[in-house]
Amino acid sequence: MHGVLVMILAGGKGSRLDPLTRDRAKPAVPFGGIYRIVDFTLSNCINSGLRRIYVLTQYKTASLDRHLGMGWRFLSREVGEFVEVLAPQQRIDEHWYKGTADAIYQNIYSIEKEEPQNVLILAGDHIYKMNYAKMIDYHRAMNADCTVGCIPASVADARGSFGVIEIDHEQRVVGFEEKPQEPKPMPNDPHQCLASMGIYVFTVPLMFEQLYVDAGRPQSQHDFGRNIIPEMVAKQLSVYAYPFLDENRKQALYWRDVGTLDAYYQANMDLVGVEPLLNLYDQVWPIRTYQPQYPPPKFVFAEDTPGGRRGTALDSTVSQGCIVSGGSVIRSILSPGVRINSFSHVEDSILLEGVNVGRHAKVRRAIIDKDVKIPPGFQIGMNLDWDRERHFIVTEGGVVVIAKDEALERFQ
Repeated sequence: MHGVLVMILAGGKGSRLDPLTRDRAKPAVPFGGIYRIVDFTLSNCINSGLRRIYVLTQYKTASLDRHLGMGWRFLSREVGEFVEVLAPQQRIDEHWYKGTADAIYQNIYSIEKEEPQNVLILAGDHIYKMNYAKMIDYHRAMNADCTVGCIPASVADARGSFGVIEIDHEQRVVGFEEKPQEPKPMPNDPHQCLASMGIYVFTVPLMFEQLYVDAGRPQSQHDFGRNIIPEMVAKQLSVYAYPFLDENRKQALYWRDVGTLDAYYQANMDLVGVEPLLNLYDQVWPIRTYQPQYPPPKFVFAEDTPGGRRGTALDSTVSQGCIVSGGSVIRSILSPGVRINSFSHVEDSILLEGVNVGRHAKVRRAIIDKDVKIPPGFQIGMNLDWDRERHFIVTEGGVVVIAKDEALERFQ
């Protein structure tokens, strides 16, 4: 799409996703077996015809940089297309990024070199399908200074979690409050409010002006939701709301902020239903990722094998390189290279790359990070009190989370 530069903010710590973010940035957290969270935002860009993309990183970037290098370097700078990482350079001062607006401000030099008409600012940590080109067309048609993507949300869900927007009859933003404890509901529905998706389209000269002014205010948090957008609304600049148009092709809108372990778990579980809420099988709006060179998944031992071993996976997603060897898997997601050994049972769980489930082991409602070896006969999620005694993380929703490379043998 002509005249548009994309800036994806991918530097967040994602502390509420610990331990999944101990060794990786939140956008690099695996999702749905073969994907990383950032793949959804990047795929939306490519499917929308946007091919000039900067990814702004900061926190534990090695895993994210490696993934982008292996899976997203197919565009060519020779024809003006790219997906490139912008690491903090301290070009302006000696500080790392102090907020979302400061991250853009510190990269004004890179934006100016591309000479865009509009800048599209995205978060790299949400799961959804959206055609950004339609939003940019709307922004230009309204001659807006800024356009904010929005979606209906319950007042309870928005409380302390999302920016909340007030609009007039022309969809012009007349109020914006970031993560309020008492969200203002829509005039026609006391239980629903209009939540910001963290997606912004700016007209470049006006954006530069706002960023320069904000950078000179020491008391500012240098954040789009807390400072830039409310200030623009207060000045009565041309700020419009754009309602989310879903490319998921399902009856209900699908947009997930996977900022907590329970939200992450539930979004993954959305994929294993007979009619999954998130459609990953749509070739019209495909989700790209890096595909490691693994063989196809394999299921071994038939029903008549001595000892009753049978390798099965029901209502589950099984990635390449997996071997289900005489164990059973139900309503679970197996990432590449997972092995399920004989007589073991995995249910309602997410197993990341390289997990090995030993014989007779049982795993229920758990998230197991990469390369964990579950010893024979070991149980996870079968007794939450026991799991807490072993100092495993147990979420409010009762999901047990095992950190990457955790040595479980010491608990036997």
